[in-house]
Amino acid sequence: MESLGTATTQLGFDLFKELEKKDDGNIFFSPVGISAAIGMILLGTRGATASELQKVLYSERDTEKSRIKAEEKEVGSIKVSGKEIEKTEEIHHQFQRFLTEISKLPNDYEVNIANRLFGEKTYLFLQKYIDYVEKYYHASLEPVDFINAADESRKKINSWVESQINEKIKDLFPEGSLSSNTKLVLINTVYFKGQWDMEFNKEHTKKEEFWLNKSTSKPVQMMAQCSNFPFLLLEDMQAKIVGIPYKNSDLSMFVLLPNDIDGLEKIIDKLSPEKLVEWTSPGHMEERKVDLRFPRFHVEESYDLQPVLVDLGMRDVFSERADYSGMSARSGLHAQKFLHRSFLVVTEEGAEAAAATGVGFTVSSTPGCELVLCNHPFLFFIRHSESNSILFFGKFSSP
Repeated sequence: MESLGTATTQLGFDLFKELEKKDDGNIFFSPVGISAAIGMILLGTRGATASELQKVLYSERDTEKSRIKAEEKEVGSIKVSGKEIEKTEEIHHQFQRFLTEISKLPNDYEVNIANRLFGEKTYLFLQKYIDYVEKYYHASLEPVDFINAADESRKKINSWVESQINEKIKDLFPEGSLSSNTKLVLINTVYFKGQWDMEFNKEHTKKEEFWLNKSTSKPVQMMAQCSNFPFLLLEDMQAKIVGIPYKNSDLSMFVLLPNDIDGLEKIIDKLSPEKLVEWTSPGHMEERKVDLRFPRFHVEESYDLQPVLVDLGMRDVFSERADYSGMSARSGLHAQKFLHRSFLVVTEEGAEAAAATGVGFTVSSTPGCELVLCNHPFLFFIRHSESNSILFFGKFSSP
């Protein structure tokens, strides 16, 4: 059984690859939040639909299992083995433990991972499913009247989203986006606010350029400090990684910065989730004195992940052939929307929701310090130390 940390890293990387195909700008999302949402759906699915979700969530690469599953498809059925059922139960338990741990973080952090299903009220949902969703995912299934009051339901959903993200996001669903044909809407929101373990001195923040490419730049307010940070030089990849801990090191941000302004795409082509885990493990990174330059900025991203998840293999879930018999005894239920919204602000004190970096060309490093000159596109992620789970993953390419 893969650990929750490994599973969220793999899914996060798979999602990132798909999102990058569709968007060459900033990318920012929560792998653990999306994984929890998929797990929540998995609780209510059966048969081929459940098998699809399991493959996306676990990212099975075992060739023997793939061969067995291919043979099962040939005879017209996909069986769920006892081992797969055991894995599924374990992943639900791991999410339950993780969400409980996150809720116990000290006052230095404000973390809210919220999931909600809004279902058409004429569908009778099984009490067992509602109980399990509440138990494992701290979520609830709320009945709404899409058939007779789609717009009122839309406003109700938007209001709930606002309440989960400190009113940073308004009108997630625009007018007319939900209809009387809507059967199920799944929402996942993620909110994070944390203080750096070592804050940046505001007096050291200066206006500098962040380079989108070799010919285009934008001004940013660049923060700076020279302190001890986990650091790793990746000579083969022509890149470096720095870890920036939040208070008490319960969470840390890792920044993967290419040496060249246009070097990120080359790194992404060679990157794998296994390498990310290996590079950022305590045994690989060493404490070094780092001259870190880091922009103050905010970013807000919104996704309907349905097409991305379909590309990853979740086809049945959004189709009328989906088997939601673990959620409702009635037929015809299928998911219409899978929305994910994240909001990020980075300041000298810390980050509200996540992180990123940047710095100017002509800055020289303080003697004895490794210069991490983040003045061009890079990857970043924020990881919960206890569970090794990635809360946020992103690419920062434009202020």
